[in-house]
Amino acid sequence: MPTSTAVVHEWLVSRAGSEKVVEQLLRVCPQADVFSLVEFLQPEAVSLIPPGTRVQTSFVQNLPWARRHFRQYLPLMPLAIEQFDLSPYDLVISSNHAVAKGVLTRPHQLHVSYVHTPIRYAWDLQQQYLQQAGLTSGAKSALTRMILHYLRLWDLAAAHRVDCFVANSRYVARRIWKTYRRPATVIYPPVAIDRFRWQQPREDFYLTVSRCVPYKRVDLTVEAFNRLGLPLVVIGDGPALASLQKTAQQNITFLRNPPDAVVSDHMERCRGFVFPAEEDFGITVVEAQAAGAPVIAYGKGGCAETVIDGKTGVLFKQQTVDHLVQAVQYFDGHRRQFEAETIRNQAETFSEARFQQEIAAYLLQKWLKFEQGDELE
Repeated sequence: MPTSTAVVHEWLVSRAGSEKVVEQLLRVCPQADVFSLVEFLQPEAVSLIPPGTRVQTSFVQNLPWARRHFRQYLPLMPLAIEQFDLSPYDLVISSNHAVAKGVLTRPHQLHVSYVHTPIRYAWDLQQQYLQQAGLTSGAKSALTRMILHYLRLWDLAAAHRVDCFVANSRYVARRIWKTYRRPATVIYPPVAIDRFRWQQPREDFYLTVSRCVPYKRVDLTVEAFNRLGLPLVVIGDGPALASLQKTAQQNITFLRNPPDAVVSDHMERCRGFVFPAEEDFGITVVEAQAAGAPVIAYGKGGCAETVIDGKTGVLFKQQTVDHLVQAVQYFDGHRRQFEAETIRNQAETFSEARFQQEIAAYLLQKWLKFEQGDELE
């Protein structure tokens, strides 16, 4: 194996899904150094980085208002990521959902990029992003479109700097091929299965856990349960939260950013977990199954790979209120066919131990081929 390893990530600010991948990569490569554009980890998330690990940040870390508004510096991020000096390392692993794969490496270095998603607001979600930001016309819209155009050109060039791609789902692997015309090996991300109890009695409420932003489609869930009149708990925060609360009827309860223990407890007790978004992987869907909860989800994207329709949940085919209502009604009439043990067993196929084993074997295989001068793809 290589004698020195660098792990590159865009930003370390929370304990989200991509940061959990970094955490597991550092368990597989415990001597690795970490490079991140910014590092503003909250106290509860500091444990992601093992004590003594060297973390190097970019100039973005010291820009005005970076702690709260670092994402506003997106136009500078391609430049910033290219300033990292990675020349001392044999192996470079980038954890990428924006610009991390754009680091500069040399011929003697192997660069493996674990891709959570190609940068969505520059590619397939550009129009939705512009509409959400109110940038469909005018001078600011034109400037934003120019920046995104530049970002697409840079992103495509950056993809050619990667020796091997790993995708977090088959869905993302297809998007990598569509965007970069590069093949990718699928290694599902790690999920902390063991923190959930799955044998708790089920109670009479449904649950959804999500950021309240347009593409997550929490509005579909709220409107569907307004129509159904069934009890629903919405856990999350975001710019759309206030408008969702205004439209929700009394059968819907909102919890804004509760502790992780509260989220886990609701997953362990809910009748069913509702997820109407088209996600690249959807870690909360697997977490719900780890808690033994059946899932009612839109059958596209990562959910089509993590939920077994008819056994661990119900997948609906169109992202509409009518189809979600029908899926909930079907589930409600067939609840006995969804066994908690079967649901839990499905979740265990996405465990942290499985991820560590698969990524370690993959890195070893690619490194041996790289040393021998063999083709990597």
